[in-house]
Amino acid sequence: MALPPLVTPADELTIDEVRRYSRHLIIPDVGMDGQKRLKNARVLVIGAGGLGSPALLYLAAAGVGTLGIVDFDTVDESNLQRQIIHGQSDIGKSKAQSAKESIVETNPFVKVVLHDVRLDNDNVLEIFGQYDLIIDGTDNFATRYMVNDAAVLLGKPYVWGSIYRFDGQVSVFWAEHGPCYRCLYPEPPPPGMVPSCAEGGVLGVLCASIGATQVTEAIKLLTGIGEPLIGRLQIYDALEMSWRQLNVRKDPQCAVCGENPTVTELIDYEEFCGAITDEAAQAVAGHTVGVQQLEEWLTERESGTKDFVLIDVREKVERDINRIPGSILVPKGDFQTGAALAELPHDKQVVLYCKTGVRSAEVLALVHGAGLADAVHVGGGVSAWVRQIDPSQPAY
Repeated sequence: MALPPLVTPADELTIDEVRRYSRHLIIPDVGMDGQKRLKNARVLVIGAGGLGSPALLYLAAAGVGTLGIVDFDTVDESNLQRQIIHGQSDIGKSKAQSAKESIVETNPFVKVVLHDVRLDNDNVLEIFGQYDLIIDGTDNFATRYMVNDAAVLLGKPYVWGSIYRFDGQVSVFWAEHGPCYRCLYPEPPPPGMVPSCAEGGVLGVLCASIGATQVTEAIKLLTGIGEPLIGRLQIYDALEMSWRQLNVRKDPQCAVCGENPTVTELIDYEEFCGAITDEAAQAVAGHTVGVQQLEEWLTERESGTKDFVLIDVREKVERDINRIPGSILVPKGDFQTGAALAELPHDKQVVLYCKTGVRSAEVLALVHGAGLADAVHVGGGVSAWVRQIDPSQPAY
């Protein structure tokens, strides 16, 4: 459905701006009026990462007058495979500051506002209140639900995107005109069910496809042209090079935008989403070892004073990058099917590790359930091992 423009036009465009945006101005649907609306718009982008990078660059190039950036992270070398707003010389720099510098180089007429903070319940409403539209480039469920609820409470539209390996999704959520994120996903997936991009990977160029689509939707909303993706979920499969749509209906029973909402203020989103299952949390209590202790155990195993089996529960492609010496590979999926549980030794202690400790915590619960009560997992996983014990190995 077509909607009226989200913002009013600016008073004028300068001669330099007319020259810069001329290819927009000669599009009848945009024209001078639409470009003035873009100039007057205030858009907040959450995250200057995979989705935020192309989104920020194209918003700036399009002439959106004020761009806000929320990001408290710093640029890491592993970001550069997809986060094109940053470069080699930006490694170690604040992502928000690095993004601002690239935006200014792209379009000096854009005002950039930095929010170099972690978005949380204490600041999200105040930050959102400064903008006309939100673009969500986050990569975790707790923040997504917080963004949704804050947008609904403030009556703000936001453009949501998600990426994983070769797949992407985009939609526009605006409770005043259609469904919100909770209408599509009333509950978060079980902890550990959906890997993050850091665990499962993402094709770098996928970020451009989804981020650019988000910007297209933002421009349509700001200028009042076309039909935004309200009530529709756009799904992209890069391997098949296919786009398809699913209709999303507003849920009258939705907890935040329904007829009788039960979420009328921000909640504890970490608790709502959960990092790990309750079973895993119980399993790791008192059954977690640090990498320093593991290093001592490995030395004792070599001398014959301690015996245990060290199991890597990641995927083979991850093990090809780095590993803890003396470990064997048994992927998490083999434990979930039960195939690995029957092969575990009962005459020696089992020690589990993954990338950061999330997957190994879930496997630990399964192992304890199989009767191996003395099994432990490595807190921080191989990432902590590389960082603290063996920095000669690459991180990912």
